[in-house]
Amino acid sequence: MNHKNLDLWKKSIRLAGDVFRFTPTLPTIHRFGISDQMQRAVVSIGSNIAEGAARGSHREFIRFLNIAAGSASELDAHLAILIEIDPLLTESLEHIQSSINDISKMIQGLIKSLRRKLD
Repeated sequence: MNHKNLDLWKKSIRLAGDVFRFTPTLPTIHRFGISDQMQRAVVSIGSNIAEGAARGSHREFIRFLNIAAGSASELDAHLAILIEIDPLLTESLEHIQSSINDISKMIQGLIKSLRRKLD
């Protein structure tokens, strides 16, 4: 399966762009800790989708999709921490939060579809 044909992968790449454009706008106090973690987590989402798709087996793809789901949850936790620290960031993070939610749902849907093919 070619990952570049997956809407899920395309959406994860757009999310990465959004995160990389957002993190430099953070106040300096947040920029050097949490922004680095956010960038690593968002890169992991798309990378694991791509790697899993290239593995050639549904079982392996599911394994990498689960890793991508974990990275999406990690990114979600980073957003929650930022909002806890600075509630004024809530509005500027809504788009990123919405994308994380969509991607998480898409990952779970793809996992369910692949599991049905294994049975």
